Amino acid sequence: MSIAENKQQMVHLASKLGIPLSESEKELPFLQLDKINIVDMLPEMLVMVRSLKAGKTFSYKRKPIDTIEKGLMFSFQNIISESITGKASTKELLHARPHIRITPLHLEGKVTFPKGINITQVTILIELSYLKNFIGQDQNKFEYLFNDEKTLLIEEFMSPTMADVINDIAGNPAGRILPEAYCKLKALQLLYLLFKNLSERKQMPHQSLRSDEIEAVYRVRDRIASSLNNPLQQNELTSTSGMNALKLRKLFTQVFGKGIYEYYQHLRMQEAARLIQQEHMSVSEAGYQLGFSNLSYFGRLFEIHFGMKPKKWSMQNRL
Repeated sequence: MSIAENKQQMVHLASKLGIPLSESEKELPFLQLDKINIVDMLPEMLVMVRSLKAGKTFSYKRKPIDTIEKGLMFSFQNIISESITGKASTKELLHARPHIRITPLHLEGKVTFPKGINITQVTILIELSYLKNFIGQDQNKFEYLFNDEKTLLIEEFMSPTMADVINDIAGNPAGRILPEAYCKLKALQLLYLLFKNLSERKQMPHQSLRSDEIEAVYRVRDRIASSLNNPLQQNELTSTSGMNALKLRKLFTQVFGKGIYEYYQHLRMQEAARLIQQEHMSVSEAGYQLGFSNLSYFGRLFEIHFGMKPKKWSMQNRL
């Protein structure tokens, strides 16, 4: 299908889900939608695969979805390539960084398309009882996801295995036998990999989040990500969030599954890998740019995150 036909298909789907894009009509011409594939199994499940690039950074508010009475949205976002003209802002890169976001369908959300970054996205809408049946006897471990009286938001890092599955789903469906069945199978594989990761999170009580608390936690995340070569002090983060330190640590861990410092180190390693792979920096250049004066410590930390020393990793993963 052409880009125009793909865009029309997305507009039709948004209207069917009760979230028309009329408020973003002026922005749609800036959206290059290269591919969209929708597998509609409503009311139990819907899978949308799309590849796109925006001509400018823009956002729109996604209204609550009521097509499924009680359900969750899983958004798997994976960069397949970057073609940014000029320097992208930290915020644009954060929106594009491979991640998974889980939100209840009744939660109003903000969708951002960062300028000039080719992104592949797999979005799964799923009804709660269907999801519980899929998880089976282990569903009690994820009770916080099934309490529709709470407003939650969970974000998880994208694993290389998940990225491979997403790129597989985004391949040419026309060349496959039973393409809809294949897409459904791969979507369930993504959910399995995600719940495998979530099961490794530290068990903690989850509280309902207000919209201002979600915004505050993401402001802190953005501040951390904009200062990867220099850790921010606690008073700077609490000032950014408007919360006391105890509440900030609790809500940050609830959303991201990692404490603030652990998350900071994880982002540093992700950025180190990007600098080595895409910017073709040497291991020492990447380490120094990220504020490591002790390259031995940098190497040990990198190995913990990626399972091999940075020099060996760079030989296997340079573009």
